[in-house]
Amino acid sequence: MSGPAATDRTRTDWRPAANPWIIALAVTLPTFMEVLDTTIVNVALPHIAGSLSASSDDATWTLTSYLVANGIVLPISGWLGRVFGRRRYFLVCIGMFTLCSLLCGLASSLPELVLFRIMQGFFGGGLQPNQQSILLDTFEPAKRGTAFSITAIATIVAPILGPTMGGWITDNFSWQWVFLINVPVGILSFLAVVRLVEDPPWAKAETGKTHIDQIGLALIALGLGCLQVVLDRGEDEDWLSSPFIQVFAVAAVIGLVGAVVWLLTTSRPVVNLRALADRNFALGSLMIFGMAVVLYSSAVLIPQLAQTQLGYNATWAGLILSPGTVLTILFIPVVLRLMRKVQTRFIIAFGFLALGASLLYAATLNPQVDFTTLALMRAAQTAALAFLFVPISTIAYSSLSPHLNGDAASLYTMFRNIGGSIGISLATAYVTEHSQVHMAYLSQHLSPYDPAYAATLRRQTDALSAMGTAPVDLLSRATGHVYQMLQSQAAILAYVDAFQVAAGLALLLVPLTLLFAPIKAGGRSPQGH
Repeated sequence: MSGPAATDRTRTDWRPAANPWIIALAVTLPTFMEVLDTTIVNVALPHIAGSLSASSDDATWTLTSYLVANGIVLPISGWLGRVFGRRRYFLVCIGMFTLCSLLCGLASSLPELVLFRIMQGFFGGGLQPNQQSILLDTFEPAKRGTAFSITAIATIVAPILGPTMGGWITDNFSWQWVFLINVPVGILSFLAVVRLVEDPPWAKAETGKTHIDQIGLALIALGLGCLQVVLDRGEDEDWLSSPFIQVFAVAAVIGLVGAVVWLLTTSRPVVNLRALADRNFALGSLMIFGMAVVLYSSAVLIPQLAQTQLGYNATWAGLILSPGTVLTILFIPVVLRLMRKVQTRFIIAFGFLALGASLLYAATLNPQVDFTTLALMRAAQTAALAFLFVPISTIAYSSLSPHLNGDAASLYTMFRNIGGSIGISLATAYVTEHSQVHMAYLSQHLSPYDPAYAATLRRQTDALSAMGTAPVDLLSRATGHVYQMLQSQAAILAYVDAFQVAAGLALLLVPLTLLFAPIKAGGRSPQGH
């Protein structure tokens, strides 16, 4: 017997020598480190710019360069695992990611830092898909839900923890420690994987298949690399009004469309898109994409609001997200128990419904919102996410043939990361645009003939006069205060709009969850392999 059926039989016979749960922790630790690194750097950018005598715009290339390299590697990591051997490739990624983190911390100029960030993103891109593949092969379907709960903590908690840690580190130490903190974690992870992880027989059988799909590689690099540049730099460059963004957008479309056509027609593709022919996996990829859009967009909106409109520093803005982390950890065991009794697709539907409701709650914010209310708004969103990540990951792989695990994990992680990039870009652009729209509307009331404006201006004048402001300055300063109030109100209204749109997206996904094939408590669909 050969082919997928033989692979399935081998799969049931093989068991890892080490305890599977210790293996799960060992492979999740470097993944947590890599996901954390995508958000922890954001708050350090002003410090990096000042220290390296660079402009704020130039400093953002330390983030863009990482995302571009990371995005290119994600879909081809399954192929790289087959070429070098999955365990060996995973160790190379951990070791080089750690070394590049050290080099980033030691960089003395911006070009050096950008170069090391490209290398860091390139090797970091192989960590998440390989971790997923190792979990899929280490755990039988009935236990995958619990295994994915460990991944959920890394994927959901790390982006939340990143800004808080980044703010605290840069406020109390220096930006270099944002990178250097990875070094001891990387060394520990490397030693743990060396000791615990082994390649299963079917992975060993594929090792050394060195056929290089050069056209596929080139098209993926062009499409995803240019897409990440557009998403990360679009807002700063005014999107398609910029020739720079226009060129990269066209290149992204050519690369992505060309890659899909090529990968579906060539006999030996660098990544097997036919994994998407499995209904549960295709829907799971769509759901994780949608979840990532909402997760990352809402994760950036509240801290951005706190810092730009409410005067919070980076540390306190990050702390707003922290209570949600605790709720995620508390709710995941509840979700795992529910998955034994309730069809997984119904749990996912509830998760998106709860997420939509929590975002509508966030849309009730006002200029006087306090820390506790903001923390509750974010906690409600994060609690809903606990009902999404593990069930989606479990059902996505429930009916997939094991020989597709490597390619599927690469595609699944790619969809999640691209969704996150799109969510962040769209959220920030939407708030900027709608702030201007609301400001244009509100400024129509800045007329002495408007009773509300006249009354507000009079109150401001009286308050400034009581504070001892010179009469000659009263009108100009009062007018300035009123204008600032309108700017704040316009921004708040823009954030309300953004939360409403995010809520609409979450609710739109609810009926689509019913298209999943139902899976049993054991983690396999009735028609599974």
